[in-house]
Amino acid sequence: MDSAQETAGGYQPWSEVTPDAARRLLVAAVEAFAERGYHATTTRDIAGRAGMSPAALYIHYKTKEELLHRISRIGHDKALEILDTAASGPGTAADRLTEAVRSFVRWHAAHHTTARVVQYELDALGSEHRSEIVALRRRSDAAVRRIIADGVAAGEFDVPDVPGTTLAVLSLCIDVARWFSTDGRRTPDEVGSLYADLVLRMVGAGTGGAGGDARK
Repeated sequence: MDSAQETAGGYQPWSEVTPDAARRLLVAAVEAFAERGYHATTTRDIAGRAGMSPAALYIHYKTKEELLHRISRIGHDKALEILDTAASGPGTAADRLTEAVRSFVRWHAAHHTTARVVQYELDALGSEHRSEIVALRRRSDAAVRRIIADGVAAGEFDVPDVPGTTLAVLSLCIDVARWFSTDGRRTPDEVGSLYADLVLRMVGAGTGGAGGDARK
């Protein structure tokens, strides 16, 4: 579970969810979905983990799918905030791509349990909720694509296929949630820096400027 890491990093997990009972149920759902998968998890499982009765769950969430949607929406909003902030930030395209990848990877590592549910249970959502989340994912894609396109236009990057490279970058970052373990030898910050360096190499950035900073 990554809750302790999240709190240690200055982020109180799911603080935007109120009241406390609703937050406890959501945290329990994240743990259950990550461990067993959405379809194998029952509302009774979730309520039990939260120390509540199954009936209490329905006071706050009408369905199990509504719980998943809430988790997914909050997670995708956070992902978009990270990438939009980097894309609109100061510096060269290489600076902004470094910040985008470093921050995005760091979040997926530090919050790997949450991120696995957010990123890999999309198909379990109903059509309306899925469309909403897909729209957020497209906006995240657009933020990274904008940085890479800026780098190509400025002569910083050598990228023949901007959309394809954008997809590769995001896929690389997101997959961190699948394999990252707190028992591993690298911290979320270290993985973020490593991946930022790898992505700069992917786009053909030079060894000076932001590329050099990423390797320090």
